[in-house]
Amino acid sequence: MRTDSATHTVSNSGLYSRALQWVVRQSLRLFMWLYHWGLFVLTVIGLRRRSPSADGYRILLTGSFYADNWALAHLRPLASAPQCARLYVVSTWPVPAMEKVDIIYPPHWLSRTIGSVAARLLVFIWVGVRTRPHVVGGFHLLLNGLLALALGRLIGARAIYFSVGGPAEILGGGVTSENRLFGRLRIPDRVLERQLLNVVGNFDTVITMGERAISVFRAHGIETDFHVVSGGIDTSRFYVSSSPPSADLILVARLVPIKRIELFLEVIRKVREVLPDVRALIVGDGPLRQTLEQRAVALGIDVNVAFVGYHRDVEMWLRQAKLFVLTSESEGLALSLMEAMLCGLPAVVPNVGDLGELVYDGTNGYLVTEHTPEAFAERIVSLLTDNDHYRRFAMAAQTSAARYDVGTVVRVWNKILSEGMPAPVAVPTSYTRGRERA
Repeated sequence: MRTDSATHTVSNSGLYSRALQWVVRQSLRLFMWLYHWGLFVLTVIGLRRRSPSADGYRILLTGSFYADNWALAHLRPLASAPQCARLYVVSTWPVPAMEKVDIIYPPHWLSRTIGSVAARLLVFIWVGVRTRPHVVGGFHLLLNGLLALALGRLIGARAIYFSVGGPAEILGGGVTSENRLFGRLRIPDRVLERQLLNVVGNFDTVITMGERAISVFRAHGIETDFHVVSGGIDTSRFYVSSSPPSADLILVARLVPIKRIELFLEVIRKVREVLPDVRALIVGDGPLRQTLEQRAVALGIDVNVAFVGYHRDVEMWLRQAKLFVLTSESEGLALSLMEAMLCGLPAVVPNVGDLGELVYDGTNGYLVTEHTPEAFAERIVSLLTDNDHYRRFAMAAQTSAARYDVGTVVRVWNKILSEGMPAPVAVPTSYTRGRERA
C-alpha cells in the first residue's frame, strides 16, 4: 500500500512538473509574440532617427555590471572613442567613474517598490524618452537587449545588442541563459529560439566577443551589422609579474551554475593525485559559494583551494598564479581570460563559445573538448610538471592577449561609430515580412 502511495505521489509530481513546464513555455512564447507585435507598432509610430550631433553620438546603455573590471573593459573604450560625445549608463550595481560617462542609478524607493531589475529598466526607458540619445543598447539580450531595441524604435535611436554571452543566450530559446524567466525552461524550445533570433536580426548593430558567435548567428540567417569588440584591458594594470607565483591555479568567475565551479573542484582533486601540494585560488562570489566550500571539504581538497571572494584588484591575484582555468558550460570571450593571459598565464579552458579566439590549443594553453575532470587535469599536470613547456606557453599567452589593450579597442569603436551603424537586414520570418509590407 505504501509503495502504491509513493508511486502515485511521484507520478503526480512528474505530471505537475510537465504541466508547469508547458505553462512556462507557452507564457514565454506569448510574451515574445506580443513583443514582436509591439515592436511593429513602435516602428510605425516611433520618432524619426536623427543624425549624430557635431561632437558625435550620445549613447544610452544598460546592463548588470557585476565587477568593476568588466564595466571598465566594455564602457571605457566606447566612451573614449572620439565619435562618442557622451555615454549614459543605467545600472543598479556600482560602476567606476570614467571620463565622458554618466552613471544613472534608480532611486532606492523605486527599487524597493518594484525590484531592482524592473526599476533599472524603467529608469532606462525614462532617460531614453527624456534625453533622446542617438544610440541605445543592452548587455545580454534578455531582457536588456529586448528593451533597448523597443526603446530605439520608439525614440528614433539606433539599437545595439552586446552579445556578451554569445549565441547561448538565444539557442534553445534561452534555456541555458542566466535570465530568471527564460532560464525556467528545462528543455530547448525551437519556437522561442526562432523568435529570439528574429529579434537579433532587427538590431542595427550586434557586438560579439568573437568571430565564432558571428558564424553561428549567420548560420541561422542573421545578416545584420556584426562587429567583434571583446573589451579593452588596461595594460598598465595587467602585466607579467617579476615575482615567482605562490599558487598553481586560479579561476576568476561568479559562483553561479553556468560556470561549473563544482567541476573545477573535481579537477583539483584529480591534479592532487599527482601533485599533492597543488594550490588553487577561486576569485569571485555568488550564491553557490557556501555549497562549493562544503563540496571542497567533502572532496578532501579544502587545504588545496582558497575561496578568496570578490576583489577589485583581481590583477594582484592573477600575478600570484601560474595557470588560469575555466570550466564553464558556455562563455563568450571571457574578460578574465584576457586579463590572465596579459599577466602571462597559460590557460586551460573548455572549447566553448569564443574562447578559441584567444586560446590556441597547444601553443598558449589548451582547449579541452571533453568536459571531464580527467581531461582538464591531464593538461594542467603537463604544464605544471614541465618548466620549459610552461615558459613557452606563458610567453605566447602574453603576446596573444596584447591585442586587447584599451587603445586598440578605442580605435575599433571609433570606426564602428564613424561608419554610421547601418540599418539591419530584415530576417526572413513572417514578422519581418509583415513589417516590410507595412
